[in-house]
Amino acid sequence: MERKILKNKIYLYMTEFFAGMSVMAAELGASRLLAPYFSSSQIVWTIIIGTIMIAMALGNIFGGRSADKNPDPDRLYLRIAFAAVWLAAIPVLGKYVIVGISGIMIFAVNSNLLIWAAFAACMLIFVCPLFLLGTVTPSLVKYTVDSLDSSGRTVGLLNASNTIGSIIGTFVPTFVTIPSVGTSATFLIFAGILLALSAVYFISEKRKLAQIAVAAVITVICCIFGARSSFAFWQDGMAYEGESVYNYLQVTEDDSEVVLSTNVLFGVQSMLKKTGGLTGMYYDYAMAAPYMAGVYEKESLDVLILGMGTGTYATQCSRYFDNLSFRGVEIDEKIIALSREFFELPESVEVTLYDGRAFLEADKGIYDIIMVDAYQDITIPFQMSSVEFFTLVKEHLAEDGIMVMNMNMKTGGGGINSYLSDTVSTVFDSVYTVGVNMSSNVELFAANGVDIPARMAENLESEENGSLASFMESVCGGLEKYQPGEKIMTDDRAPVELLGMRAIDAMIFDEAEYYKDIFRKYGFKGLISSLS
Repeated sequence: MERKILKNKIYLYMTEFFAGMSVMAAELGASRLLAPYFSSSQIVWTIIIGTIMIAMALGNIFGGRSADKNPDPDRLYLRIAFAAVWLAAIPVLGKYVIVGISGIMIFAVNSNLLIWAAFAACMLIFVCPLFLLGTVTPSLVKYTVDSLDSSGRTVGLLNASNTIGSIIGTFVPTFVTIPSVGTSATFLIFAGILLALSAVYFISEKRKLAQIAVAAVITVICCIFGARSSFAFWQDGMAYEGESVYNYLQVTEDDSEVVLSTNVLFGVQSMLKKTGGLTGMYYDYAMAAPYMAGVYEKESLDVLILGMGTGTYATQCSRYFDNLSFRGVEIDEKIIALSREFFELPESVEVTLYDGRAFLEADKGIYDIIMVDAYQDITIPFQMSSVEFFTLVKEHLAEDGIMVMNMNMKTGGGGINSYLSDTVSTVFDSVYTVGVNMSSNVELFAANGVDIPARMAENLESEENGSLASFMESVCGGLEKYQPGEKIMTDDRAPVELLGMRAIDAMIFDEAEYYKDIFRKYGFKGLISSLS
C-alpha cells in the first residue's frame, strides 16, 4: 500500500537501524535482569542468546509471510509499537515473573532448577517483543525493493543499517545507560525509541492515532512505576541499590552490620560489623592464614587480596593484627566506592582496579598471604580456577607464604569444591580445608613446605586475645588435610559454570524440601499458611 513516508527510504533504513539497536539492547538488558536472580554465568548467557535467536528466526519467517500475504506497512509499525510497550513493561513486571517462575519450578522440576527457571523466564519475558522485532527486516525488504535490478543493493543497505544499529546497541547499554541510569531505565529508553519511530509513521500518515496514544499512555505509566523499581522488591531497609558494569549491587544496613550482596536471592559478598568482633562468617576462618604465615614470628606480613570486595577481610584482620599491610585488587569500580562510603575501608588501604589474574601477570610483588576471594554464587571466573592461575599465585608467594581461598559452595565428592581443591593440589604440596559452621562456605589453605596446622598452633600460643584464640583453636582443630584426586581444571577446560549450577541447584532443593513436604501433605493452602 502506498504511504508517503515510505517513499523516503532513509526512514526505512532508520527503522532497520533502531530495530537492530533495540534487539541488542534488549539482549544485554536481559542478562542484567536475570543476573541478580540466576547469576551472569556462561550458562545464563547461552540461554539468553539461544532464546533470542529462536524469537528472531520465528519473527523473520512470520514477517516474510505476512508481508507477502498482506503488505500493509501499518501492520509492521503496529508490531513495533507493541514491542515498545512490552519492553517498557519489563521493568515493572519482569521481576515478578522471574520470582513467580522460580517458585513454581522448585515444585515442578527435580534437577537443573536454575537452567529451567532462567529459560522459562527468558521465554516469557523476551520472546514476544523480539519475535515482533524479528519481523522488521523481511517486511522492509518488501517495501524497499522496487525492482530486481536494485534488490541486492537495497537489501545490503538494510542489513548494514541493522548491523550498525546492533553494534551501537551493544556498546551503549554496557558502557553508558546501564552503569549510569540502570537496567530498568535502559529498557524504557529503547522502548521510547521504538515507540517514537512508530509514532512518526502514524502521525505523518494521520492513521491509527488512538492506538498510538494508548501505547504512549501505557509506556508513560511504565516509566513512572518502572524507572525506580527494585530487584529485591520484597526487601526493606536497603541503604543502596544500583548497578555497575559488572554487578547488581545491594547494600543493607541495620544497627549492628552493613552487608553487600551482588545477588537478590542468595549470598553475602561483604560485611562490616559496626560493634567490632567476629563476623560469624568465613572471614573469621580466613583469619587463620596470618597464624599459618607466622604473624607472631615476623615483624610484618604483606597481604594481597584478589577480589577485595568492600574490604571485609582487610578490616577484620586489621582489628586483630597490627603488623599486616594490605593491597587489594577489585574489578568493580563501584564496589570500591561503596567500600569507602559504607564499609569504613581506610584510605590507607590501596585497592587496584583490575582483574585478579591480569594483576598477577603484571605485578612483581611477593606476599606472605594471598587471599583468593573472587568467587560469588556460581559466577566463578574460569581464568581464576585453573592450574595456570594457581601457579601464578604460587610465584607471588613468599617461600613460606600461605594462599587462603574461599570456596562458597559446599558440595559432596565430585562437586565444584573437589575440582578447585584437586587443581590447587597440583601446585601446592600442603593443602588443608575447614568448613564454615552454618554456611555453605569452605576455606582452603595451601602452601609449599609448610606444616600448616603445626605452624598455626605454634603462633596461637602467642595470641593474647582470649576469644579470638579460642575460636582459632577450634579452626585449627577442624583443619583436614585434603586428599587430592584427579579433577584438574586448566585454562583450556574449566567447567566452572556447570559445576556451580549443579551445586546451587542442590542447595536450593535442600532448602526447599521442607516446603515441598508441606505442599505434598497439605496442598497449596498449607504452603501459603506456612509462608505467612
